Amino acid sequence: MGLPFRDPALSLEARVSDLLGRLTDEEKVAMLHQRQPAVPRLDLAEFRTGTEALHGVAWLGPATVFPQAVGLGASWDVELVRRVGEATGVEARGFHRRDPVAHGLNVWAPVVNPLRDPRWGRNEEGYAEDPVLTAAMGTAYASGLRGDHPRYLRTAPTLKHFLGYNNEDDRCVTSSDLRPRVLHEYELPCFRGPIEAGAAVAVMPSYNLVNGRPAHLSPLIEGELRGWAPVGVAVVSDAYAPSNVAGVQGYLPDQVEGHAALLRAGVDSFTDQDADPALVIESVTKALAEGLLDRSAVDRAVGNVLALRFRLGEFDPPGDNPYASIGPEVVGTHGELALEAARRAVVLLRNDSFLPLERGAELAVIGTHADALFEDWYSGTLPYRVTVRRGLERFASVTHHEGVDRIALRAPDGRYLGVRGGVVGLGGRELFDRFDWGDGVWALRDVASRRYLGVAEDGSLVATATTPGGWDVRELFEPRPEGDDVVLRNKVQGTDTGPFAVELVADGAAGAAALAARADTVVLVLGNDPHVNGRETQDRTTLRLPSLDLVRAVREANPRTALVLVSSYPYALGGEEERLPAIVWTAHGGQEQGRAVAEALFGEFSPSGRLPQTWYRSDDDLPDILDYDIIRAGGTYLYFDGEPLFPFGHGLSYTTFEYSELGHADGVATVSVTNTGAVAGAEVVQLYSAATGTRVRQPLRRLQSFRRVFLEPGETATVELPVEHLWHWDVVSGRRVVEAGRYELLAGSSSREVRARLVVDVPGERIGPRSGVLPAVDFDDCDGVRLVDDEVVFTREGAWIAFHDVVPGDRAAPPGLRVSFDGASLLLTAQAAGVRVREVR
Repeated sequence: MGLPFRDPALSLEARVSDLLGRLTDEEKVAMLHQRQPAVPRLDLAEFRTGTEALHGVAWLGPATVFPQAVGLGASWDVELVRRVGEATGVEARGFHRRDPVAHGLNVWAPVVNPLRDPRWGRNEEGYAEDPVLTAAMGTAYASGLRGDHPRYLRTAPTLKHFLGYNNEDDRCVTSSDLRPRVLHEYELPCFRGPIEAGAAVAVMPSYNLVNGRPAHLSPLIEGELRGWAPVGVAVVSDAYAPSNVAGVQGYLPDQVEGHAALLRAGVDSFTDQDADPALVIESVTKALAEGLLDRSAVDRAVGNVLALRFRLGEFDPPGDNPYASIGPEVVGTHGELALEAARRAVVLLRNDSFLPLERGAELAVIGTHADALFEDWYSGTLPYRVTVRRGLERFASVTHHEGVDRIALRAPDGRYLGVRGGVVGLGGRELFDRFDWGDGVWALRDVASRRYLGVAEDGSLVATATTPGGWDVRELFEPRPEGDDVVLRNKVQGTDTGPFAVELVADGAAGAAALAARADTVVLVLGNDPHVNGRETQDRTTLRLPSLDLVRAVREANPRTALVLVSSYPYALGGEEERLPAIVWTAHGGQEQGRAVAEALFGEFSPSGRLPQTWYRSDDDLPDILDYDIIRAGGTYLYFDGEPLFPFGHGLSYTTFEYSELGHADGVATVSVTNTGAVAGAEVVQLYSAATGTRVRQPLRRLQSFRRVFLEPGETATVELPVEHLWHWDVVSGRRVVEAGRYELLAGSSSREVRARLVVDVPGERIGPRSGVLPAVDFDDCDGVRLVDDEVVFTREGAWIAFHDVVPGDRAAPPGLRVSFDGASLLLTAQAAGVRVREVR
């Protein structure tokens, strides 16, 4: 058996301790980097954290690609998501057998940031705007990745990104203000669920600051997160985030103090400077020498990552570990599951008795997404592609039009921009297809070669890409007027090309409308390119669908038009939702997306997807993207009191369901659901609660639980729905409290479609008025303030915070503030900008 750390009969703690004791101080410090070096004298192999596995294994070549995470969230199907996680974990093991070092088993998934604002550039990566649904989906996916063996991990899932991360613009320097109620009721439950269940075994902090402190230095890592884990949890940094602390964030004066603080805060692994560990090694070594850091902090960090390696079976005989025998042949073999997931991700948003379509019709299939599948930044390489057009050809005679303009670009000397033999230059008239993605951004595809115009690193024009993509998307141009011509400015390089006269050779909308007019029925397929105008590092500027002119032209030419939206996020549709007879949405659905959409349109199955986030009518319905206080700002379905375009949980079916009266006993609600239609289908039964008369503002409606139930025509099922989330965070006692009072339970098919309701009296706790010292961050309402750690900073004269239900009495005003009572409410108003207050006495 050899050394004790290789003895599987010993406890995990004993094995980690033995191995730590055999490593030198220098070896331990080197192991703090993402790429832990090999230690030949102990026969330790190189190990690296971080394989992307958000909806299938990414960045390693062809692999099964499942729907984006937001599409998996739309399934509301916990068991399906668990199986998708399992398949992804199996394929990760297959890649690992192919190359054990490059293809590591610490997978960076799932993302459990709640989708607070649909303009977030990474909206596609999360599951839902609701913490209950997010936690359920995150737990399911992580459980599949992890496996169910009592000793060994299939992979080591890592939750991303802790904490308060829902904006991309300036993400490394913006601060998310999370007062205690928002923190404990909305943000933390998304992470707590998967960790407490033992499904996730690692966590990655986020780039942003929280209440003025870098998230990588959050006291919640040790104060909350690690306390939830039944076995242990490793904390791995995001890429380049460690050096940000003393870099762009300027939170600490130098890298030595920054790295020391990161280790003290609980970060175990530094993903920084790519493969170069020098900065980490030098900074930590100096911090130890200067007494800024105790060696026990290094031991703890290294030990946490070594524990993952032990649980993955690295130091055990291969025969002991059932996952060790998984080979490369499993990669890309989960197409049937990808199809099932793509089907469950289809959401029928509107249907004016138009769908399902009848076979044999003359069908015009129009749009940028009709005959294309899109990968995103965290996709694997699609092993094959079934587009909507190809899927529909099984059911109907299909004609196709992309719906984009075809143009020529003429230089002042009369020559034209073109691509010849892969070289971009001027010459005879050549044509480009112009993709207008909104926000004044074009992508130009050479008609002959079908390659996209782009800019190389040296600024020269090239045409090599088959689609816009990469970390820096060099295939995007902003057209800028110059007289009657345009100059094309590259979005990445900032370099200008041209000027050129734009000659419209073929009007895309007019051509699409002409084709639509000749068809019996139109399927218009539009959406986003996940690399353009909304992606990692870039938030969307608007909810508006950029191709509304095309929608109107096609719909006016043929009112028998079904709009299919394929997107990473919700859209605002400018009133077209009232004029179209049918609208379907799905996230980018992977290799089988087209087959699933076509089957849904022709009634091969009844759609059962439900929206995992609110669709708003316009940008005016949203607060500022940096306003994380959903309670005060009225964010998400929980607090939004306007009329949504489509509500959270919404999704139609080809059949109908009838609900019985709602019952409740011992914390479980019960309702019977009957399929009263003519076809089989699944209903997603959703249970919400609404609190009345409680001391603090609570959600207008709050998801308690949900169940998918598949029913044949005439079949009835009794559905039990736990009531587990009546609590709120009580700032007085600093804990979860179920307040005594009357609550309404609401069962139905969405957050707004209530089919059964019941009022229950809950014998919880009685919460009296507040007295004594009031921590400033525990305010009930505010205007014009920011949070910095435990202090409230008033940003201008007249800014205020309010405390409700406060015992009257003499209270001394903190310097720079005016104190007043309005009934039982205490109001603190700033007399100047910059006033800070920690508590009120």
